[in-house]
Amino acid sequence: MTHMDRALHRLALGTLLASFPGTTPPGWARRLLDEGLAGYVLFGYNVADPDQLRALVARIREARPDAIVGIDEEGGDVTRLAHAEGSHYPGNAALGAADDIDLTRRVYQAIGSELHELGISLNLAPDVDVNTSDENPIIGTRSFGTNPLLVARHTAAAVAGLQSAGVAACAKHFPGHGATVEDSHHELPTVDTSLEVLRERELPPFVAAIEAGTRAVMTAHIRVPALTGDAPATLSRRVLTDLLRGELGFTGAVLTDALEMRGASATIGIPEAAVRALAAGADVLCIGAKVNAELVAATATAVMAAVREGRVPASRLEQAAERTAALAASPPVSGPGISPAQAFHVAVTAARRALRVEGTLPKLDRPLLVQIDSPATIAAGELPWGIGPYLDNGAATELMRVRPDDGMTAERVLTAAGGRQILVVSRDTHRHRFARDLVQQLAARHPDVVLVEMGWPAAWRPDGLRAYLASYGSSRANARAAAEALLGR
Repeated sequence: MTHMDRALHRLALGTLLASFPGTTPPGWARRLLDEGLAGYVLFGYNVADPDQLRALVARIREARPDAIVGIDEEGGDVTRLAHAEGSHYPGNAALGAADDIDLTRRVYQAIGSELHELGISLNLAPDVDVNTSDENPIIGTRSFGTNPLLVARHTAAAVAGLQSAGVAACAKHFPGHGATVEDSHHELPTVDTSLEVLRERELPPFVAAIEAGTRAVMTAHIRVPALTGDAPATLSRRVLTDLLRGELGFTGAVLTDALEMRGASATIGIPEAAVRALAAGADVLCIGAKVNAELVAATATAVMAAVREGRVPASRLEQAAERTAALAASPPVSGPGISPAQAFHVAVTAARRALRVEGTLPKLDRPLLVQIDSPATIAAGELPWGIGPYLDNGAATELMRVRPDDGMTAERVLTAAGGRQILVVSRDTHRHRFARDLVQQLAARHPDVVLVEMGWPAAWRPDGLRAYLASYGSSRANARAAAEALLGR
C-alpha cells in the first residue's frame, strides 16, 4: 500500500463498528483496532459476568484507547448485560405507562452508571419510536407509547439520564419504526404516510432527543415512499442529510442500524449498503452481530473504491470519520452516580406504577400457572421471563409451559387445572394466533381465568376473562410487580 492508500484505508476503517465472537477479543479484532477500526458493538455472547466484561473492554482499550465500545442496553426486553437472567430494569413501555419523567431519567441514569463502570462508552438506546401499530413485530414494549408528545418527554429524560452518567445516547430508529407491521431484520418494512403525518407523529421524539443533546441518532431500515422511494431510510440522502441534518439540525453522529439486516442489504450486500449509507450521510457504519475480519476488510475496501471512483467524495468520508472519532469521547459525568440499591428501588417503583388491571383480581388459591412461550423478537432474543419465581411457595402449585408447536389444547389445560384458578402469562398475545386462540377458549370455558399480559397491551381482549393485568414488559422488575399485584400486595 502507498502512503495515500494507507491513509484512505484508515479513514474507511474509522467509520466502521464491528463485532466479534466470544468473551475476549480475538487477535484479528485487536489488529483491526490498531489499523484504525472505530470500535465494536458488544452482544450477549460477549458477556459472561461483570468481571469478564470489564476485562474484555480493557483489552479493547489496550489496543485502541479511543475505540468506541457500544452495546444495546435498552432495559426491559432488550438487554445484553443481563441476557442470562433478564433485565433488572423495566423497559420503555412501562416507563411511559408510569409517566413519571424523573423515574425515566433515573432508570436511564442507573443503566448508564452500570455501563460507565464497565468502561462502555455508547449505549444504542433509547428507542424513541412511537408504537402506533399493535401489530408491530419488532418495537412493541421497546417504545414509550403511542402518543408522540409523551414519547418525546420520556425521550429527553432518557437521553439526559444516560449522558449524565458518562455514556453517549443513541436515539433510534430514524425517521420512526413504530408504524410498521414487518420486521426489518427479515425484510424492508414500509411506512406509507405523508410527510405531514411523519412530522406530527414520528419526528417529535427525535426533535426532543436532539434538543436534549443526544450524541448519536440511529437510522431505520424502513421505506417511506414519500421520502425514500423504494430505498430504505438508511440509504436515503433525503432522510439523513436533508431531513435529519438540514431540517432538524442534528450535528452529532449518524449511525446505521446493523447493515447485515435484510432491510438494508438483502439485495445488495453489506459492503455496498455501507457505501450507499455513507453517501447518504451516515457516519458510523454498524455491520452487525455476525462479523469476521474478511467482512470488515471487504466493507473497508468497498468504501475505498467508492471514494476512488467518485461515488463518495473524499470530504464525505473524512467528515464521517471525524464525527465517529468525536463520538468515541464519552460525555462528562454530571452529578452523583446511582447505587445498586437506588437502582433497584427506582426500577421496581417504575414497574409497579406501570401496572394496569381490568376486572377484579381474585384472591389466589393454588392456581394453575400457564406460561405461553411464544417466540421472542430478534432484537430481544430468548431471555428468562415469567412470574413464577416471584409467587410465594404454594401460591402456584404447578407451572405449565406451552409452546405453539407442542400440541397443547385448551382441553388439556382445563383437565390439568381441575377446577382451580388459571393464571395465563403471555407476551404479545394478540399477535400470536396459537396464544390468542388458547386464551379465548380457556376464558370461554372456565369462570376464573386471569391473563397477565407481559408484552404490548393491544386493544384485543377475549370474552369471559376474570381479569386482565398488563405489566408493559417482561423484565424482572415487571415480573416482580405483577406477582405482587396478584398476591394482593
